[in-house]
Amino acid sequence: MSHTAQDWPIGAALLQFPNTTPDGGPVQDATAHQWGQVLHEVAAEGFDHVDLTDSWLRPGDLPPERLRELARTLKRFELGVSAISVTRRSVIDPDPDTAAANTAYLLRSIDAAAELGTTVVCAGLHRPLTVAQREALWFWHEPGAGDPEGDERAWALAVERLRAAGTRAAGLGLRLSLEMYEDTYLGTPESSVRLVRDIGLDNVGINPDIGNLVRLHRPVPHWEELLTPVLPYVNYWHIKNYYRDHDPATGAWFSVPAPVESGVIDYRRALGLALDAGFDGPICTEHYGGDGLGVSARNRDYLRRILATKLSAPTTDGTDATDATAEERP
Repeated sequence: MSHTAQDWPIGAALLQFPNTTPDGGPVQDATAHQWGQVLHEVAAEGFDHVDLTDSWLRPGDLPPERLRELARTLKRFELGVSAISVTRRSVIDPDPDTAAANTAYLLRSIDAAAELGTTVVCAGLHRPLTVAQREALWFWHEPGAGDPEGDERAWALAVERLRAAGTRAAGLGLRLSLEMYEDTYLGTPESSVRLVRDIGLDNVGINPDIGNLVRLHRPVPHWEELLTPVLPYVNYWHIKNYYRDHDPATGAWFSVPAPVESGVIDYRRALGLALDAGFDGPICTEHYGGDGLGVSARNRDYLRRILATKLSAPTTDGTDATDATAEERP
């Protein structure tokens, strides 16, 4: 596919919206009008796409009529779905029943994505927040659950179940994107690439959400070292940024959310590298804290400015990229 800077699908994450309504009921059972109140906020900030983050609403758990009702509500606000993001539902959770239920839920989410007309389902291997994480000022201040290192049986199970999900997605014309996240089998670029290669499906790639890694209160590689190895496999992208600092006197690390153009990740360079590697997938802008939706909208505008510059850059033969054919564009 080929996009311009203005029509590139950039969706708003919904992670800043609670999964309960003002009267205390679950969003899952809310009326279409109540769903519309959130989607109206998204559209009013200038978004034409939304990432249906399942911490707000689980499309994969909606019965057919309610799923059609969601589709009508999205259409009412002229919102496309850049992706469905399945969060904290690991298919290799240590509890076998939970892992099996999460696998079935991922498959239902893929089916729902096809019904809603999106092209991507994003999933990962991260698990629910611990009590300590929920009580922390920022949840990444505390360590979370991780995948067992060197456990080839757990690795093989991850490959098997994610391959099955990828096969289901391929049959529906969808991509499956696996989100990088610390201390899981998607926690390093090397492990992420190995996992995708072992799955071995063209429609299964990586969501290089390196913001999940640079925010950690511990030493981490430079952001470019985290991004570059996975670029050939990127098919969707959660984009967010963080301020990061280190006090050598105490050994303490510090991080807080930052607008995309202000944090330690240089997204002008990162997006340029991705385009050069052939990235053409949707993008989702995220931000924790404060008015997350408002900051996400400013992040979207910043990314469109970068895309406009990168996609119109002069080519090696002296012509503008906008004059090149779709096949010649980055």
